[in-house]
Parts: sequence; structure tokens; C-alpha cells
Amino acid sequence: MAALSLLSLIFVFSTLSFLASSSSSSLSIAPKPTTFTLPLSPIYTKHSSSDSIKTFNSLASTSLTRARHLKGHKSNLPNIKTQVSSQSYGDYAISLSFGTPPQTIPFILDTGSSPVWFPCTARYNCINCDFPDISPKKIPSFFPKLSSSSKFLDCQNPKCAWFPSPPSQNCSRTCPYTIYYGSGSTLGRALFETLNFPQKAFTNFIVGCSVSSNHIPTGIAGFGRTPESLPSQLGLSKFSYCLISRSINDTSKSSDLVLFRGSSADAKTSILSYTPFQNPVSNISAFRDYYYLNLRKVIVGGKSVNIPNKYLVPDGNGNGGTIVDSGSSITFMEKPVFEAMAHAFETQMANFSRATTVELENGLWPCFNLTGVKSGTVKYPSLTFQFEGGAKLELPHENYFSDLKGNSSGVCLMISTDNEFRPENMKAGPAIILGNFQQQNFYVEYDLENERFGFRKQNCK
Repeated sequence: MAALSLLSLIFVFSTLSFLASSSSSSLSIAPKPTTFTLPLSPIYTKHSSSDSIKTFNSLASTSLTRARHLKGHKSNLPNIKTQVSSQSYGDYAISLSFGTPPQTIPFILDTGSSPVWFPCTARYNCINCDFPDISPKKIPSFFPKLSSSSKFLDCQNPKCAWFPSPPSQNCSRTCPYTIYYGSGSTLGRALFETLNFPQKAFTNFIVGCSVSSNHIPTGIAGFGRTPESLPSQLGLSKFSYCLISRSINDTSKSSDLVLFRGSSADAKTSILSYTPFQNPVSNISAFRDYYYLNLRKVIVGGKSVNIPNKYLVPDGNGNGGTIVDSGSSITFMEKPVFEAMAHAFETQMANFSRATTVELENGLWPCFNLTGVKSGTVKYPSLTFQFEGGAKLELPHENYFSDLKGNSSGVCLMISTDNEFRPENMKAGPAIILGNFQQQNFYVEYDLENERFGFRKQNCK
């Protein structure tokens, strides 16, 4: 199972101080951030296993399921079912405190969706939620009756439209919702509630109170771009995170999610490479939640991969292009993009035989047989994503190749694709989804005020 990190949530409020001088001097503005730190707990822990094939199969399955959801998000594409195993979660978790008095609930951090919701009431029912380390009967839930600030959102309130309504649902006072994800779904009713941070409380935060879920044992904190997301409701100017490596099987390790309020003007964080967010989608697009980036080149071993432009540049409806998604386990690519990149690796690693049996078993390819090769002596072709503005995401090989353990000696490319045939008119949504496996040990920043994405390599510990 992929490790979920123990995160620390740092919430930064920028305040402005006006410095007055003589009447001939101009007014200057200096931000004075105040920092708050909250300790957070992991939802799941990593179980060491000698069978990498099962782990790889879970990650590949999760990535494909997630990709099909994101690409068919709120669209008319037919529902395609993909098997999701009990060890297929590859997410990172935070904890937030809602209510008066506060009740602390764990959430999955998800930049690929916007609604925020938690398991709710003593009647909360989670189907297909028998995961290691967590029992459906012990899932942390929020209790509205114990909070003096809880108030159900009326279905006549325009903000009820922030949540997807169940089919054929008539308005009957409260605001119902049903939210579908790649791995499952959840349903409930929306609340006004207070979101608490040390020394600061946000009243009338709209959050989902879920009473039933399928295969999603914990709440989800949506960090997408639409009004119902946590960044939008809090008026954040930017947020950043650094994802610890999944190879660390130590729940005492932590990394940071940093939230900023207040203008930073055009100030750039030190040593970050920046690329602008792309906004190809209209307000009525099914993909307006997503953070699109303008990927210009995929470079393998110093050589650019030949990728048709329609996959790199999104059209006005959000079809094609690249998004960055903390909720995807490993990066997904449309088949023509993936095959061009995979063949580049095959060519440059021609001295190693393909581990075809392993490929059939785990759903990832190419895999290479390294039997008899001394550990640490393999020189892997580099993998670089070059974005608009010249920013280059140069990945360490641990972020795109993973070792086979147990009975096999080799490595597999940790990027997935969809091998099922789909007509061109069904290939909606982003062509490339940059997942969290490739973001490990990178500091990444979503600068919402200046509409740009920044990153640098960093040991997230």
C-alpha cells in the first residue's frame, strides 16, 4: 500500500502594514505574515511487502480509474468500471477542525476536485471500506448535533449548486448531493460550518455532511479552482506542499502544506521554477476544477519525444493538455503520448531485456530485467517535462522507475496509460495527468494570485 504522509498544515495569514512618512513620500505596503502550525495524523500506514507486483498493479489500477474519472468528469461519457483493490490508495492526508467546539477530521488532499466533505453522523455507512489499519466502524465522523455552529444549507440557496445534485432530486429544504470519484462515491447534505485554525475561525464555510460512501473511507478536501474548494472559500492567494517519499515507512515523518492569505504582489519564492497556469476552459466546462499547465516537451535521455501538438495544448473545452493532480497516484498519459515516451525508454535501455511476464501481471510497462546487474550501477535515461517559460521538471529516476522486489529483479516505469480502445470523440479531458508519485520530494507551489505553478527539488523528509 502506498504510504500516506504525516503532514503539518501551516496556515499563513498575510497582513498589510502601511508605513507613513512625510507628505512627499509615497505610501508603501509591507506584508506581515502570521504563521499557525497544526499537527496532523496519517490515515493509513504503509505495509512492507516482498511482492512489488501487487503494489504496482494497485497503483496502475488506481491511476487508470482516477484518469477515467477526471477525463469523464461531469460529462456524458459512459461509465467505465475498473477494479480497485483494497491497497490501491496512493493519497496524502491532512486534518482539519470543524464546528463549535471543534471536531478534528482527517481528509485526503485533492487538487483534482473542489468539494470539501467529511463522514457525518453516527449513521455514516461506508460500503467496501474494509482497508488494512481502518475499520468501517471506526471511521472518524463529524456530529452536527454536537456543534452549535452547524446549519444545513437550504436547497433554494444559490450555493447549493456548488454540489452535484442526485438524479431526479426535488428540493425539500436541505441541499442534497452525490459526488462521484474514480474509486467510489459519496452522498449527503451540505452544511454551513465553522472551519477552525489557531487564532482564526472561518464561519459559514460550506462543507458536505456525507451519510454514505462507497470505497472512500475518509473525507476529501478539494483544492480545485471552483468556488466550493477550500482555497476559494478561504480566499487563499497561494498554497504549497512537499510530498514525502512513499519509500519511507515511518509515520513519525512529516511534511508541510502551507496556505497563504493576503496579497504577495508578484513576489516569487526563492529558487522556484515557474510556469503559468493555463485557463483554456470556460465557466461552463466540465474540467474547470483543474490546474492546467502548458507542457511544451517531454524529454527522455536528452532527446525530445515526438508528441502531436493536440495532446500538449488544450482546446477551449479543456480537451488535451496537462493537469497537475495531488489525488492521482502515478502520472497518466493518453496512449499516443505514452507509447512515444515508452518507446524512447526502450530504445535507450536496449541493453536490458524486457520483463514481459511482470508487465502482464502488474499492468505497467515497460519493465526491464536487471538480473545479475550490480545494484546502483544502472544509468537510467533522464526524464524531463519542459513547460512554457522554460521551466524544467527534471525527475530523479526514483520518481519514474521503481524496483521490483521479491522473486523478480528489475524495474518498471511508473507511468500508466489506457489500453482500451476508445473513439476519438470519447477522448475528452486532459491528455496528461501529473500524479503525486512524480511529485515526491518536490516543493510545489500553486500561486493563485499570479496564476502560476512553481516547483523545486527538495528533500521533503
